[in-house]
Amino acid sequence: VQLVESGGGSVQAGGSLTLSCGASGFTYSSYCMGWFRQGPGKEREGVATIDSDGTTTYADSVKGRFTISQDSAKNSLYLQMNNVTSGDAAMYYCAASRSAPSVGCYGALKSAMMPYWGKGTPVTISS
Repeated sequence: VQLVESGGGSVQAGGSLTLSCGASGFTYSSYCMGWFRQGPGKEREGVATIDSDGTTTYADSVKGRFTISQDSAKNSLYLQMNNVTSGDAAMYYCAASRSAPSVGCYGALKSAMMPYWGKGTPVTISS
């Protein structure tokens, strides 16, 4: 399984950015995919997840501002980031696993139980 993130960069506070993740070798029919981030000097934070049924879950810190989506035909995952703040500056990672019914997709992301992740794409916020 290979996950490759792209789309990171510098964005002004209040602006928007869309991250993409291309997945290859990932063939589970029931799965979880998500984004987590880690800022400088901060702990890893689960940002959002989406499962194979399209159910989404968000961290409270991004709810209403970020949207996770997927294009199964393109084996791609996206994170639309709107109204970004300085607190959103971080390295963003795409993650994936087979479905996790015992803890749910977001629980799996938060607990670092997703076994596949990419190398990350950086997001910096300018004022």
